[in-house]
Amino acid sequence: MGALTTSGCATRPGSGAGSGAQTEPTEFRAAWVASVANIDWPSKPGLSNEQLAAEIIHICVTARETGLNALILQIRPACDALYPSALEPWSEYLTGVQGKAPANGFDPLALWVRVAHAENLRLHVWFNPYRAQHATAKSPLHSMHFAARVPDAVVRYSDQLWMDPSSPEAQAHSLAVVADVVKRYDIDGVHIDDYFYPYPIRTKDVDGKNVDTPFPDAPRYGAYLKSGGVASLADWRRGHVNTFVRNFYALVKREKPNVLVGVSPFGLGKPALRPAGIVGFSQYDELYADVELWLREGWLDYLAPQLYWPIDKAEQAFEVLLDYWIAQNPKRRAIWPGLYTSRVGDAAGQGWEPDEIVRQIALMRSRAHAGVTGHIHFSMKPLIENRKGIRAVLQGANYSTLGGQTPQSPK
Repeated sequence: MGALTTSGCATRPGSGAGSGAQTEPTEFRAAWVASVANIDWPSKPGLSNEQLAAEIIHICVTARETGLNALILQIRPACDALYPSALEPWSEYLTGVQGKAPANGFDPLALWVRVAHAENLRLHVWFNPYRAQHATAKSPLHSMHFAARVPDAVVRYSDQLWMDPSSPEAQAHSLAVVADVVKRYDIDGVHIDDYFYPYPIRTKDVDGKNVDTPFPDAPRYGAYLKSGGVASLADWRRGHVNTFVRNFYALVKREKPNVLVGVSPFGLGKPALRPAGIVGFSQYDELYADVELWLREGWLDYLAPQLYWPIDKAEQAFEVLLDYWIAQNPKRRAIWPGLYTSRVGDAAGQGWEPDEIVRQIALMRSRAHAGVTGHIHFSMKPLIENRKGIRAVLQGANYSTLGGQTPQSPK
């Protein structure tokens, strides 16, 4: 890899999905790089440009040496930006203070694109569509922040701020942020995760029973009913999420058709459709995410269900869930499940052995004929730390070759 600088938008001629000059490897092998709470990158706020660049290079080189061929970088954790934006303030996870820019016009995302492509990695960028302030935030809201500019479209839910998905202003703003990045950067994909409506906050009532704290959208729903609306609260909320996902996909394809669109929802499907014995949290009823509908309609290029359970856990059995999502995929979109690699050797002492990940990869490869042509590790951190020798295990047992060349994904 040639010399790198920390300024300017330097991308390789012919690199990235926008140019269409390269084809994807047979198997998509990626890791999420989370910026929220400084999980993966930056390692802490307030690093110098040189330190930020060194970390970018280290992550990309480690990914390539491990045998990965893609990274999914979180660039919008909470209505903020880890790149120069006219729409949202700089993230405090980058500089330590929301709205404070890096020195000397440094563009971290431009460098990410350049380094990733130089290391023969695809770079997908990851947006949180509705979170407006994370619980770990320390900075006051910058005047440029959406919550400061359009406070009526933002609500407080427990210790976080949340853009109300039923707000037309919130939806339009998040889509404008995505469009801006797709237009300006030579990225290979865009990605949204499982945070549509927030995970419910549960508390104890006076009788000691668990109760959910209601999401505070009663005024908007009340206005909808007064205007003649008849949908239940749950269906009304799902309708807003469906509209966003459909528009998100259409927007990206309109701007750059070759940029892939991915969604990484919670791994358990709609309760009415689940296989016998599968139990647990319902994103359909709690996050208002009708993922099965999105697959049927083809509003994504790849689905990355977060299958964060071990193979032998019957209630959320990895193989059963993998087959469930295959069965919900009539348009044959790519299925690239998320793996909970961060559980390998975790600090709690309950960690997995690397063999759990190896076995899960083997199960997925046995379904390659059904569209399971890749996977994504959460997150890059256990690979950087090489927990329990996970990198060597992956290199030897799974990633010794990058595979042949085939089209990017089913379309």
